[in-house]
Amino acid sequence: MKQLLILHTGGTIAMAKNKSGALAPGVNNPLMAYNDLLKGDYQLKVEEMFNLPSPHMTPTQMLQLKERIEEAIAAGVAGVVITHGTDTLEETAYFLDLTLPNTIPIVVTGAMRSSDEIGSDGLYNLISALKTAATPAAAGKGVLVVLNDEVHSARFVTKTHTTNVATFRTPTFGPVGIMENDGVKFFQQLVHQAYCPVDHVVDHVYLLKAYAGMDGTLFSALDQPSTNGLVIEGTGAGNLPPQTLPAIKKLIAHHIPIVLVSRCFNGVAEPVYGYQGGGQQLAKMGIIFCQGLNGQKARIKLIVGLANGKKKQALATYMRDAIS
Repeated sequence: MKQLLILHTGGTIAMAKNKSGALAPGVNNPLMAYNDLLKGDYQLKVEEMFNLPSPHMTPTQMLQLKERIEEAIAAGVAGVVITHGTDTLEETAYFLDLTLPNTIPIVVTGAMRSSDEIGSDGLYNLISALKTAATPAAAGKGVLVVLNDEVHSARFVTKTHTTNVATFRTPTFGPVGIMENDGVKFFQQLVHQAYCPVDHVVDHVYLLKAYAGMDGTLFSALDQPSTNGLVIEGTGAGNLPPQTLPAIKKLIAHHIPIVLVSRCFNGVAEPVYGYQGGGQQLAKMGIIFCQGLNGQKARIKLIVGLANGKKKQALATYMRDAIS
């Protein structure tokens, strides 16, 4: 009988209200009681790696997850499901997507309602994720995110609503599949999958969002020997207020890689405009334009690229396109 591995990491899917009525992790993860799902079809191995609210998740813990999944792949498991808090779910899913070989189905899921709330979506999403991980057609599609009857690519999915159960969406491209009564049905897949092995993570990689009237104050604060990289969410197609440029030029002179994405919900960053602070000037300065990723995912990819040892042109090539 084939084996599926479930790795629990915490989040709302594993929370309940405490005595004061606030949602918080408990001593016991309620999901650990569900170890006989898909009984008769697959053997389930269930482990609790963490019991953390997702804002507590760090790249170090993402790396630990990656290493545990590598062990499972080597042991011959047929698929892996990870339960995770939704706030940073897309970052963990994308980290795994970048750093794991594309061999078996790996599915990340979560919930918007706690385990003791009316209409809790946690158990349903877990079953949907297991059905997806058990589907041979899910192999070779990269890490998948399954919630609310939809299947998304980890590369492009993002959380779009603070509380709605339909929060996870893929702007521009849409989901790659949907859940039906008898399992998952896929409609599209990514044209290319990258694999970038890492054995550690790099810290002090930052993310800033541009705004009207922004100056160089925040950029100057990051001009430190410890800073390893910076992602900027620029305006529009990829532009910045001109007052930021002197401080950014100093960062570049100190060989700190800077990646630019758009702060827009849809579309890609590209060097179109020729005015001061426009994308064409930024590209000539040495800022790397990353097309297709949001800020938090571009930061994850920059961490992975740096941890893999990529520098200068190799790093720029890796970061430039979401499919590389």
